[in-house]
Amino acid sequence: MNEVHVEPNESVVANEEFSEEEASGEDMDEAHESEGVDVANDEFREEHNEDNLRERWRCVDVEDASEVKVEEFFLGFIKVDDTSGLGLFKRLEDTLVDLKLNIDDIRGQSYDNGANMKGKHQGVQRRLLDVNPRAFYVPCGCHTLNLALCDMAKSCVKARNFFGYVQKIYTLFSGSTHRWDVLKTYVKGLSPKALSVTRWESHIESVRAIRSQPEELRDALIEISNTSKDDVVMAEAKGLCFNALEDFEFLISLCIWYKILDKVNWVSQVLQKEEIDLENAIIKIKELILFFEELREDGFLDLIEEGKELAKKVGIEPAFTVKRVVRRKKQFDEDVGEDANESQSPQEKFKVTYFYHIIDQALTSLKDRFEQFQRYEEIFGFLLNGKFKSISEDKLMEHCSQLQSFLEYKEHCDIYADELFQELRL
Repeated sequence: MNEVHVEPNESVVANEEFSEEEASGEDMDEAHESEGVDVANDEFREEHNEDNLRERWRCVDVEDASEVKVEEFFLGFIKVDDTSGLGLFKRLEDTLVDLKLNIDDIRGQSYDNGANMKGKHQGVQRRLLDVNPRAFYVPCGCHTLNLALCDMAKSCVKARNFFGYVQKIYTLFSGSTHRWDVLKTYVKGLSPKALSVTRWESHIESVRAIRSQPEELRDALIEISNTSKDDVVMAEAKGLCFNALEDFEFLISLCIWYKILDKVNWVSQVLQKEEIDLENAIIKIKELILFFEELREDGFLDLIEEGKELAKKVGIEPAFTVKRVVRRKKQFDEDVGEDANESQSPQEKFKVTYFYHIIDQALTSLKDRFEQFQRYEEIFGFLLNGKFKSISEDKLMEHCSQLQSFLEYKEHCDIYADELFQELRL
């Protein structure tokens, strides 16, 4: 039997030097002779405004029982006219027919987080599960992390403003060779980087460049504001000085986001390693959740101290701006709880409305988006890293029975609990 693991995602396509003819020739013969096949599609748009699927697949070769091999091949580019969940699913069905692979043999699917792919009601994953409930869906871990960061950065106005200023700093200096020369005169270390639209974890490079040298960047902006003959550029440079590099809240935001992005970027790199497995992926995600919980509980004051150090370098007062509160007479049935917020200190208000807000959003997104990982770890986890060797026979039999039930559909079953139990106890 061929087991097809459909995995359309944004990961790097292996062996792109293969032509479609090469992939459909002897490679296809190898696929049919192997024990399992893993097909992967990635939707993208060419410069001619045509939508395509980039397709790759894996073979699980168990011809030699002593050496199970997983091999991956690039199949080709497939033009698609309908990019809805239904259209992409039908194209997937057609491809499997062309490859003479049975859709009932699919045992997994993993996509990026596009609604047309992962949608729980109309996406490809739902439509495939309706046909074959054993085509278990797992979201791409790195792309899911990326979306969790995106949720955080777009969760409040202060966060959106922060990254807006980070991008403006790069845009201003990169807008002309003269301004870039001014930048290099003052900044001897890291140069500002543009923000990546698709890879949020890579924002660490943009934030690091500013956090490591705020004084030098501020001086370069002052130089441009004093010497530029362009009124718009002069105003932008002054605005960035005042609203960003000479603003205490912005400096604290640099510390907050640097700490967050540095941790998330490290986890993302680990999840992309070839040797990563489900158990270790879940461990890293749990460690990341614990990091955010501890940061929320004990990290704020330390970040304030880091912000004060940056403020000292820039030469500004390390204090939050006190904004005038416009008061009006409240009606008898209005919520008087708002008065409590008005009585908060600027620092406390910053912590509640910004720091806590983005951390809580991170925790919500991570727990929600990686819920499926935890579910599969509960089912398959006893097989990972030899765990079954250290559990009791009763517990092992319970796991084997649960796995048999999970892999049953209609009159077919992939494994039998008794046989698996005996094999694991050898």
